[in-house]
Amino acid sequence: MLKATKESKGPDDGRRGDIVRAAARLFRDKGYDGASMRAIANAVGMQCGSPFYHFASKQDILVAVVEEGLRQGLEKTRAVISPSLSAREQFLALVKVHLSIILEEGNDFIPVMLYNWRCLDDMHQRRLIATKDEYDAIWQDAINALAKDDLIQSEPKFARLMILGSMNFMVTWYKQRPGDSLETLADKVVQFCLCS
Repeated sequence: MLKATKESKGPDDGRRGDIVRAAARLFRDKGYDGASMRAIANAVGMQCGSPFYHFASKQDILVAVVEEGLRQGLEKTRAVISPSLSAREQFLALVKVHLSIILEEGNDFIPVMLYNWRCLDDMHQRRLIATKDEYDAIWQDAINALAKDDLIQSEPKFARLMILGSMNFMVTWYKQRPGDSLETLADKVVQFCLCS
């Protein structure tokens, strides 16, 4: 995992935030089904039933983890959008922020969403889709701009799905090597994805 460049802010203060952060780490490491309420409680130094004071169920904790991931991801992504950037520069900025969201130390929320989305019930999936769609729309605009500048040759929607899918899968295999940084990794992704 890449070292975080800045201190990550948590979902909120207090015990509820502690539970969400600990659950995110456990869900990432063990999967939703493999992380017990007892393990979540132990990770924050609580009695086994104490998390139920803050959450009605383990499903509610997963929802809070995914919501926090989507909130952080969208906030960080919006922050790098700039009309003054070329299509290539905008793509590089998006790649860099996306890699930080999924690979930097302490950023467990989005990987949990990616690999535990199906553990959410239909009602919660529907509620979270609008935020997910906004994130996808930002990326689609950037990919459309690349296509307009002939920097990608695939159909833009297909390109977006392939690029994000490829980066998201890095969660399962990427191990930082000497000399790797967020910048060098983002440059490699951009070089791989673009025509020139």
